[in-house]
Amino acid sequence: MRHLLTTLAVTTCLFTIPPTITLANGAGVILFGGITKDNQLSYRLDFDGQRNGWDRYRLRIPRSKMKADVVKFIITYPRYYKGKFEPKKIEVRVKEEKVSLLKVDWNKKDHAIYIHPKEPIPSGNSVELVFSDVQNPSFGGMFNFNCMIFIPSDAIQPHYLGTWQIDIN
Repeated sequence: MRHLLTTLAVTTCLFTIPPTITLANGAGVILFGGITKDNQLSYRLDFDGQRNGWDRYRLRIPRSKMKADVVKFIITYPRYYKGKFEPKKIEVRVKEEKVSLLKVDWNKKDHAIYIHPKEPIPSGNSVELVFSDVQNPSFGGMFNFNCMIFIPSDAIQPHYLGTWQIDIN
């Protein structure tokens, strides 16, 4: 009887609260608010995003978001994401051309990846951040990867560009 009442209560909530569902530009779906369409970025996983598998993440930034030159990218991810990155296998691509990088730092403690191009990435270009040889976490879920940038005129304050909602099966 108790199980029936719990099921009935959950079902009632699902039908009485209208969810906000928005399709993503790439993979993923937004349920119950959170990331808006304006700040959602598209991505692609080359090897289907299987948990505990190896993958390549293609994180895209449209030219409409690139309103200023970029001197550094910061990609943050949630604490509960337990995947592994290979900093030497991270690339930045502009117009499908690989950009030279000074360095890529993976700060595991802060759950952040810092990407330093040799030259500023010019505004008005689509950018693709390619993370190769990523080991997906051993459990699935949806993970918000946030993109922040530093611009030449304000090298102290990072600017938020958007979020990739990465779905691991």
